Amino acid sequence: MQGLMQRHQLLISSILEHAARHHGEGEVVSRRADASLSRTTYAALAPRARKLADVLYGLGVKPGDRVGTIAMNSDRHLELYYAVSGIGAVCNTINPRLAPDDIAYIVEHAQDGLLFVDPAFLSIVQQVAPKLTGILRAMIVLDDAIPDVTLPATIALHCYETLLADAHEIESWPSFDENTACGLCYTSGTTGRPKGVLYSHRSNLLHAMAMNAADALGVRATDRILAVVPMFHVNAWGLPYIVPMAGAALLMPGRQLDPVSLQDLMNAERATLAVGVPTVWLALYNHLRDTGGKLETLKRIMVGGSAMPRSLIQSYNEMGIAVAQGWGMTESSPVVTLNAPTPSCLKLEGDAQLDRKAAQGRCLFGVDLSAQNDAGQEVPWDGATQGNLVFRGHWIASGYYGTPDSVEDWFPTGDVGVIDAQGFVTLTDRTKDLIKSGGEWISSIAIENIAMAHPEVLEAAAIAMPHPKWGERPLLIVVPRPGTAPAPEVLREFFRGKLPDWSIPDKVILAETIPHGATGKVLKTELRRQYAGS
Repeated sequence: MQGLMQRHQLLISSILEHAARHHGEGEVVSRRADASLSRTTYAALAPRARKLADVLYGLGVKPGDRVGTIAMNSDRHLELYYAVSGIGAVCNTINPRLAPDDIAYIVEHAQDGLLFVDPAFLSIVQQVAPKLTGILRAMIVLDDAIPDVTLPATIALHCYETLLADAHEIESWPSFDENTACGLCYTSGTTGRPKGVLYSHRSNLLHAMAMNAADALGVRATDRILAVVPMFHVNAWGLPYIVPMAGAALLMPGRQLDPVSLQDLMNAERATLAVGVPTVWLALYNHLRDTGGKLETLKRIMVGGSAMPRSLIQSYNEMGIAVAQGWGMTESSPVVTLNAPTPSCLKLEGDAQLDRKAAQGRCLFGVDLSAQNDAGQEVPWDGATQGNLVFRGHWIASGYYGTPDSVEDWFPTGDVGVIDAQGFVTLTDRTKDLIKSGGEWISSIAIENIAMAHPEVLEAAAIAMPHPKWGERPLLIVVPRPGTAPAPEVLREFFRGKLPDWSIPDKVILAETIPHGATGKVLKTELRRQYAGS
């Protein structure tokens, strides 16, 4: 016997229609390239998205077609999110920080017929366009005028606002199977060619609903949320769906992600929650520390992408700002765990409380995880036994776009970590970044967290270096704070009593910078190349 309940497909278009109908005054604030602010509301954005659907139809887009974007966070990019998926096509968000060759590969692999581009990235498109003449039909500049740009004759050039001005709203969004693909995001390609993760309407909507739970982001209509994480990075961690679903204000910083611009935008627009990777919060904290600046309304930060140092969490806590770490990856839409307290956490004090806050958190409903040994057996949830982390659930990928391989059950993450009795996950390393010395595993993350607590260290990265006796030994690369020059041996002594002596780096090297990849993560492959033989 089945229940007598209505059945409606879980479609992305329903989020925007809900926001426009029930939270019409909710704001979307975008910083343009000239630093001016553009303001709109969900009530105004929804009809523009329906006009954009008409534009897409006119440009020959059919259900299942892939439409590329190379753009930062803005209301126009948000309109694309909803219009492309709303008509049953697939929005392929491309990271402009990737190498041009990888960008060309993604457009070709996805078979993007159209490409919507921020003016700032036109030079990239001009560089790769000659390789795409048999694939790309048109490029649309996300502006109100067409700048001077030269493209192959087979690729038409359009102005976004001109197309919208001549369009008519579609009467309603089409309905189709909720398992239809809606978004395509490629991995950063640090270990080979980028791989495409193909999201469905159902997976993205369920992810957004789970993230709006009280023990996840718990977004309220009165929140004002700064999306520092870019919309080309795993759907901005779901914020383009999460925030309108709750009717909260969405603040879009555009390309201005420097500490001064972020502080100004947060204070001017009364941000209550901000979301981004640790490197952003490190740079912002150093700016506030050096200038005596304040974040006047910010109450919460969600961080992901890599582990946030304990010392940085503590520094923001001392400013009255709560930090919640999350964990996931492109293949998990991305959030699997988020750090929210359980009753046992309320009893913790001091270092024990900070250790718990530094964990990557516990599972959202809708996904499950496990830490397994090399034989695929689950290791104890004792907070000490390391295992290979795997997960499964409603918004976990079953394979990569355009490849025959599939994952029927647990998806391997490439991360290593421990799970405690309360289900809290703590990452100990990426599999490829663990340091195996004399048969013992050393966590590069543990070394980096301790180094970052030193008052003269701005940034730190630990890598494995070959050793004739022990196989591998840790090398620590440190960027000193401006105006300081810590002695390497002093930094090594800072580890005494905090790690076993055999885990302390053999050598500390001072550097001007540490390389970062397209999503803000430290490029340890590049560090290993740079410091080979050190």
